Formats: sequence, C-alpha cells, structure tokens
Amino acid sequence: MSKMSLPFRNTGYFSSLICDLVEQHPRLFSFVSRFPSIDNFLDQIEEKEVCYSIETRKTLSSILKNQYAPIKDNKVALSQIELLKEKNTFTVTTGHQLNLMTGPLYFIYKIISTINLCNQLKKKYPTYNFIPIYWMASEDHDFDEISFFHFQGKKIKWNVNENGAVGRLSLESLQSVLDVFEQNLGSNANAKQLRLMISNSYRSSNTLAEATFKLVHQLFGQTGLLVLEPDTPSLKSLFIPFILNELTKYECETCVNKSIDELKEKYDESFKPQVNPRKINLFYLTKNTRKRIVQTPDGFSTVDTNKQFTREEMIKEVEIHPERFSPNVLMRPLYQETILPNLAYVGGGGEIAYWLELKNYFTSQRVPFPLLFVRNSVMLIPSKSAKKIQKLQLDVVDLFMKRNALINKKIRQISNIDLDLQDFKKQLEVQFATLTSLVEETDTSFKGALEAQKVKQFKGIDNLEKRLLKAQKKKLVDHVSRLTILHETLFPGESLQERKANFFDFYMEYGEKLIPLIQENLNPFSFDFTCLIIED
Repeated sequence: MSKMSLPFRNTGYFSSLICDLVEQHPRLFSFVSRFPSIDNFLDQIEEKEVCYSIETRKTLSSILKNQYAPIKDNKVALSQIELLKEKNTFTVTTGHQLNLMTGPLYFIYKIISTINLCNQLKKKYPTYNFIPIYWMASEDHDFDEISFFHFQGKKIKWNVNENGAVGRLSLESLQSVLDVFEQNLGSNANAKQLRLMISNSYRSSNTLAEATFKLVHQLFGQTGLLVLEPDTPSLKSLFIPFILNELTKYECETCVNKSIDELKEKYDESFKPQVNPRKINLFYLTKNTRKRIVQTPDGFSTVDTNKQFTREEMIKEVEIHPERFSPNVLMRPLYQETILPNLAYVGGGGEIAYWLELKNYFTSQRVPFPLLFVRNSVMLIPSKSAKKIQKLQLDVVDLFMKRNALINKKIRQISNIDLDLQDFKKQLEVQFATLTSLVEETDTSFKGALEAQKVKQFKGIDNLEKRLLKAQKKKLVDHVSRLTILHETLFPGESLQERKANFFDFYMEYGEKLIPLIQENLNPFSFDFTCLIIED
C-alpha cells in the first residue's frame, strides 16, 4: 500500500475552524486545554490523575467486565479492563452513532485513529497504560441518521417507526433486511466471513446496542479497543451531581453561550456555533421515548407528553432513577469525561467544532477538558483506480476539484485547440480603457452606455468559451465519461468517499487484511488528508 497526502485546507472539504485548529492557530488557544501534540500529554495525565478517583475506576472496571461477560473471545478486553483499576491507566475515546453495518467509512477511521494514538502514547510514556474506547451513542434518538448504509452503490434501509433511544431498538424487523443484503454478497471467503460477523452480531442480539457492541468487538477486539455502553444505571449514578446541577443552575447554557461570544470576539466575528445550548440540556428516557426536559412555572415537564414534575419530585427521580436522564449533545461530553480516566477525544470536524464551545462549561464543573484530535481522513484508492489516475495524468489535488471543474480542466489540457479566451478579455480591457479616456474628454454622460457595452462584450466571450468547451466535450466524450466514472468512484455523489461509502464494500475485496493495512499507514498526529492506494 502506498500513500499520498495533502493539508486539510487544500482539499476544500474542511471548515476554516478545523483547518485553523489543526494548524494550532493562536486565536483558538483559549478554547482547548492544550493543542494536540504528544509532548502535551504528560501535563494532561497529571491533571486528570488528580481528579479521577480509585472508586470511579473500580466502578467503571466492574461495569465493563459485566458488559463483556457475554462476549466471545474476550480475553484481550478483560485484560484491558483489569488495567483500568490501576491509577497509571488512562483512556483515549471516540464516540459514534450505532449506524447499521458501521455506516460511513469514517467510523472505522475514528476508531483506528484512537487505537493508533494509544499505541504512540505507550511508546512515549511506557510507565503508563493507554486504552482506546469506543463510546456507543446508544441513547441518541435520531433513528433516520442510522437506519441505512450504502453498499455497492445501493442504499440499504431499515424501515421502522421508532423515536426512543436507538440502542434499545429490537432487531426483529431488521432480519428481513439482512436476508436481502446477504443474498447479494456472493460466496467467496470474504462474503462468508461477513455473514459470520452478521450472525454473531445482528442475528444473535436483542437490541441494536448489543449488536453494535458485538460487531465492533469482532472488528477491533484484538487491538485492545474497549466498547462502552453508557446507557447503564450504575454509570448514570456517577453523573447524578451534574444532572442535579443542570436542573437547578443551568450552567451549561450560561457557559456555552459565554464561549460562543468569546469565539466571535477572539477568533472570528462571523463564527456560527455548531450547537446552541438550551436552558436544560437533558432528555427524559423511557422504554420507548426520549423527550426533552423543560422548565415550567411549577417545576418540569417533558416535551410532547403530559408528564409533569415538581422540583422536589424531579430531584427525587434523579436520585432514585438516574438512568432515566440522558444528556444531550452538549452534556454528553461531560458525562464521558466524568466516568472515564480520559485524556483525549478523537472526533470528526463537526464534533470537534461543538467541543470547542465547551471549555468554559468544563471549567465550571471542575472536570479536566480533554485534548481534541481531529480524526484521520482517508480516501481508499483501489489499484485499478490508481492506474486510471496515472493514465489520465491527474495530480492528487486535481481529484479534490468539483467534478465539472475537473472535467473542464482536463478537456482544456488534452484539446489540440486553445479553448481559453481570456486573452481576448485582456485585449478588450485595453480597448475599453482607450474608449473611457475618449468619453471623459468629450461627454461623460456616455460612461453608462460604455460600461454596459463592456459588460455585454465580456459576457459574450464567456458564453462563447462555454459553448466551445461544451462542443469539445462532445468530441471527447470518452474522456469525459472516464473522468466522470473515476470521480464518482472516489467521490460518490460528489462527496468525500469516507462520508458515504461503507467499510464492507472494501472488506468484500480485501478481507481481514484491510484494517491492519489502514492502521499501518495512519498517524493521529499527521493532520493531513491521506490517500491510500491499495495494491492487489
């Protein structure tokens, strides 16, 4: 496998905020604990060590041990769980929704980035242990976002009406979807292995959380990754003080709004927050629903229901049933950092953007703010596509152009006539400058007419150039077709491959060697977009 890379900023697919963060722009310094470098981890370790108790370690270890008890081949996981009891053990975490069949490719890259980061930390700080964690977003209730995946150019969707926590969903209605999916897999060794993974996860689980847990363990269990199900009463018990604080003091809203104002003042006055806080940033969980909690004159209620609580009733409910309270997107990071001995969070651009709003909130809660790492971004290029790229004499940067712009550039390059009429514009500029001087010396009332004529002439040249290019495209239709097919392969729907394609598309071709190959070629401290050419 060979690789090429280019800075995020040069791809055109990443926000200025994320580009500035990975480039460690000084105006963002006050919104992070420390910039992501391996030397900054020692200070992060010392800060977390003081705040994370032995009692919490024991509770976390016990819960994880129970969660892994039903999992086959769990020796590596149990060994990692034992290490969590030790005060010199810390975690690096990534989180993601419970997408079917892992969803978009970047889910895999998030986990690999997290595993690689732990491995590099162990080399740098051998007296400490570093454990990668996948935090399942099992309490999320946006079923539409996780109800489908793309495979071999088709969208495979699970149609069911649900609005509760997705991790609790029954898989009964999913089985017929899996039947259709498996019928199209073929019968080679990789297809058989994929069927076995499905059998050991979605076919042998009662809920989506259980199935996702098992699937991720099959893919990454031997690397030392631990999967954590946070929708657990014992873990929620550790979060009770913060739930009560949110219901009575509204500090999340106050602190996040302060951060948003500071980002506008210190970083960019046009900054737009990724997430805006609410007065209360909690949901109330029942078996089939997850409803937002709002304040009322008499206490609290849940949106779209008749459920009402007095202030005293709500406090009692938290103390007796903390598992019924679910943090929203802005409080979830605090829940995570409360229950884990965590040092860093690895996320995508959108996630890291809202984490940048949270530093003040963490300070108010006296919880250390983790280092923020933008996950590795990757495009997998099969060898067949690499040969086409070479034959078409394309550069890496060319691939990231919008499709029509790429085709236009290439058609101009390979045409045996000059389709660029910009020189005519330059000649017209000289002529109209002369005419302008003449008008100024005679009658300035002609200025408007002259300017209108200039606009008309320039527009005519642009239209002529477009028509010539269109005509040339017809002549070179084979080149256009090949470019279009290649670009669609690498940028499906004119989006980054990692945001649409599914891991198992590539697994069907390359099998079990794929994850190790990707892992060997990614560096969590290299904040570039990586293009990996997979050899046959």
